[in-house]
Amino acid sequence: MKITMIGGVGYVGLVSGACLADLGNQVICTGRDQQKIDRLKEGISPIYEPGLEEVLAHNIREGRLDFTTNNQEAIQASDIIFITVGTPSAADGSADLSQIDTAAREIAAALNAETEPRYRIIVNKSTVPIGTGERVRSIIAETYAGEFDVVSNPEFLREGSAVEDFSKPDRVVIGAESAKALELMTELYVPQQAPILTTNLKTAEMIKYASNSFLATSISFINSLANLCEVVGADVTKVAEGMRYDARIGARAFLDAGIGYGGACFPKDVKALVHIGQENQIPLTILEAVEAVNQLQRWQPWIRPIS
Repeated sequence: MKITMIGGVGYVGLVSGACLADLGNQVICTGRDQQKIDRLKEGISPIYEPGLEEVLAHNIREGRLDFTTNNQEAIQASDIIFITVGTPSAADGSADLSQIDTAAREIAAALNAETEPRYRIIVNKSTVPIGTGERVRSIIAETYAGEFDVVSNPEFLREGSAVEDFSKPDRVVIGAESAKALELMTELYVPQQAPILTTNLKTAEMIKYASNSFLATSISFINSLANLCEVVGADVTKVAEGMRYDARIGARAFLDAGIGYGGACFPKDVKALVHIGQENQIPLTILEAVEAVNQLQRWQPWIRPIS
């Protein structure tokens, strides 16, 4: 298939684009920084991920992967257009969707400029609030009357193992409102031989927030226990080991006590889900406590500063 990654020189877009090319697709990754694009054309990645430069070099050499600053040409050349832009936290904790809105308008403009319109699939791979797929559809439909579908296909990549996570996923989630879009997106991911969960747009959007928030909850839970263990004389590492033997919890459970969660995803995604709950008058009290525990954890007396 012919694919364009809008925002495809960032973390999610670059890893996803390179790995989709590795599955045999024709992929164009777009960005605004010409220097970064030029370096990527030479196989030089702006981010470090084990195995990424090898995947880039191989697929550039095979002619399946290219990079450009020209969004319009890339969009018009593709059957499936992925949106992989950032959704940082706004001041009130909600997700800032300005880059999503800009991408949707650019897609609409590019499709409107075609002399022979054809069916497209627009895929949200960025982490977005529930209802964003409908928002993207509305923005595009304001000015474009051609046939298209919007799909939610959240990413589940971990920093440091993103190439492996994409290539050997635990699951692939595809949310859409049309059978045609679900069929084509399923076909795209069949080579991965992973479980494929198909559902509607809003459910797929919620799955990503729910997954990250559950993992953050596990971290705050074990950190709360660690604080108690420190006082009563129990060994939290052995407590976690004992818990992991329970098949209902599992050997890969997030039960390593420490300074708390951070990084690019968990803090903003928990905040965003709490905000969504507040907007809908459904307080997510557990997640509010998860945030509170995480904020206090770094000040616990048993946490040793790194020297």
